[in-house]
Amino acid sequence: MVHTFEVDGKYYLFDVESSALHECDALTAEVIKKMQGQPYFLEGADEEAVREIEADIKELKEKGLLFAKRSDVRPEKSEHLKALCLHICHDCNMRCAYCFASEGTYKGERQMMSFEVAKAAIDFLIKNSGDRKILETDFFGGEPLMNLGVIKKTVAYAREQGKKYGKTFLFTLTTNGVLLNEETAEWLNEEMENVVMSLDGRKEVNDAIRKTVNGKGSFDVIINNFKRFAKIRGNKSYYIRGTFTNKNLDFGEDVKFIADQGFKEISVEPVVLPKGDPLAIPDDALPAIREEYRRLSKEYIKRKKEGRGFNFFHFVIDIEGGPCLSKRVNACGAGNEYLSVTPKGDLYPCHQFSDNPKFYMGNVFEGEINREIRGIFKNSSLFTREKCDACFARYHCSGGCAANNYNFNGDVNKPYEPTCEMMRARLECALHILAETKQ
Repeated sequence: MVHTFEVDGKYYLFDVESSALHECDALTAEVIKKMQGQPYFLEGADEEAVREIEADIKELKEKGLLFAKRSDVRPEKSEHLKALCLHICHDCNMRCAYCFASEGTYKGERQMMSFEVAKAAIDFLIKNSGDRKILETDFFGGEPLMNLGVIKKTVAYAREQGKKYGKTFLFTLTTNGVLLNEETAEWLNEEMENVVMSLDGRKEVNDAIRKTVNGKGSFDVIINNFKRFAKIRGNKSYYIRGTFTNKNLDFGEDVKFIADQGFKEISVEPVVLPKGDPLAIPDDALPAIREEYRRLSKEYIKRKKEGRGFNFFHFVIDIEGGPCLSKRVNACGAGNEYLSVTPKGDLYPCHQFSDNPKFYMGNVFEGEINREIRGIFKNSSLFTREKCDACFARYHCSGGCAANNYNFNGDVNKPYEPTCEMMRARLECALHILAETKQ
């Protein structure tokens, strides 16, 4: 399959199987469309020019750079856990309007994970990790920093046990920043492999949605905390993670605003809410979102060339040396190599399934993982998501988020089309950026 597309007046051919990207002219794009049985326009085209293009295409095909053969690679699934997401706190000091976790409670009671549960979770991960040497633990909420004491004890315990069993632990924490004081920032900088900080962008956008418990906007409370942490962090991993809704479809302005605050690692994601919610993104907004990604890509390229660039998560791809194909067809690992743990120690496929009793997979104190539910996720991959077969973005998406697929379509293997549309739009922009900025 060869995908033809245009961004900002530049035409491209993207060979899905080889990941080869070719810049071309409009006529070549139409010839490729014709060769694939797609609607095309060649009326009035110079026949000699068309023959030359067809000869060039034949040469690239012989080199495996266009119309490459379908790969016979298959997923490589492990029986061993590599990561746990610890719901260290089912409570929050903010009241964000779009919160999927019901203000941190996941539709249950407000509670903190005890050290006893966290310790058992670490033991559970080690026991079920097989011969893996690198293990990952995410501290999630609610707001994790409300339970910082247990986090510190858990990190120390995991490091101790890691030495004992020949394992290296990598930790990530997601925070809204309210409690990110200087002392805490210093500790996180030393102990965390990555830190995710939640900010939706411009003050008016952030404060309309992300409010503190007293109903006031959070921007002025958190912005300096985040700036201080980013400065301390230096070249270590972190990113600002925002959410855009139906109320700020010009989210590119929020990305630029965040970059203007000095942050270099940025991710702004579409909100996930039931259809009909005032903040949910309606299907008829997808064309506007596509154009917003394109406007953002133009500014992204401009800043890169001016030496004041930043990284936007969805625009950073590596089509030459990125993750091997077997990994890209696996899907995310949720429910099989990655599980979430509630404050009581209950196991679920990931944090987005944690309020659904249908996906209860056991408890860290019991030591067993529900094999039937695990099988659903272990057997799920790009190749069980039939709708993906004709999509040019399939190897960069792996069939989308299993939780979104289930929540909107009732099946982890049935991709949610609006998310697919956004993924395709982002990938086209990312490929354009790669062509424009690669030296």
